[in-house]
Amino acid sequence: MRSDRTPARPRTDRSEAGAVEVVPAHQMRSGVRVGVDVGKVRIGLARSDNHGMLATPVETVARDQAGVTDLARIRTVVLGLEAVEVIVGLPLALSGNATASTDDAVDFANRLARALNVPVRLVDERLSTVSAQSALRASGRPAKTQRPVIDQVAATIILQHALDSERASGRPAGSPVEPTERL
Repeated sequence: MRSDRTPARPRTDRSEAGAVEVVPAHQMRSGVRVGVDVGKVRIGLARSDNHGMLATPVETVARDQAGVTDLARIRTVVLGLEAVEVIVGLPLALSGNATASTDDAVDFANRLARALNVPVRLVDERLSTVSAQSALRASGRPAKTQRPVIDQVAATIILQHALDSERASGRPAGSPVEPTERL
């Protein structure tokens, strides 16, 4: 008897009698997810398709230290896409320890969770910006023109990682942010 957790990819098991049993891949939750890369100056946004297969860049939002216009814009994007979840990148040091950027992202995710009526999750984003820079460099984009889109690409990498992780494990990636009160 199988548990409710099935393997991530279809596989074929042979029983003792030689019969073949096909084990289905994990079912992805349906609905658009929004990925968020929080920076000191800019916030990158990405979105998934409704099936949770592919992440694509959306836009870059200017960071508002007062936390008004940036949260309002992200809320508008989330509502417009009818997103079912928001994934916020958690920038940990390579050692896994928290940094000042980690604290900033956690604080932003908490404020975002209070402003939205959809779940917000924090997902490890180590090296997402480095990966985004490498991808843009490999595409032939000059360094001068990378700045406006680097955050979108980083958000796309963060979101794609979360989607791939959920598909492989059958569980949402990262950890939920529990809002203390709604704004």
